[in-house]
Amino acid sequence: MNRIPLFVAVALLLLTNLLMVSGASAASCTVSSSGVNFGSFSPLTDTSVDSTGSITVNCTEVSSYSITLSTGSGTYSQRRMVAGGYYLYYNLYRDAAFQQIWGDGNSGSYTVSLNDPVNSQNNLHPIYGRIPLSSQRAAHVGTYSDTITVTVSYFP
Repeated sequence: MNRIPLFVAVALLLLTNLLMVSGASAASCTVSSSGVNFGSFSPLTDTSVDSTGSITVNCTEVSSYSITLSTGSGTYSQRRMVAGGYYLYYNLYRDAAFQQIWGDGNSGSYTVSLNDPVNSQNNLHPIYGRIPLSSQRAAHVGTYSDTITVTVSYFP
């Protein structure tokens, strides 16, 4: 059996989006993330490769916030990582069952929201990543990556 090493990672960029913030409000949020790193694997041995990352949001004087993820190099139905001219399809989910694609609420995707977050408390939101290999058995060897923009919208 030949093992074809593939290294893939999804980097998460942080982008904080301020909405409906008045001049007198002290509302603020800080955001950090850990990327989804699928590591090295052989596309011949598994039906899928799964990994997790996370987004942490810490807000003060906020009544609610929502988190959206961009499509990256693909679409919400099929994100793709790139290695030169080659692609490896994957997706990001908000649930461990890999049923709800995390996006912006369009094209069948979902957002993640939190109402009444506790002031100055870190709120961890896991990201579940999956590469379906059943249709990608002939994936080219390489280092694949994609960049996803994280947008946090919050309301005082």
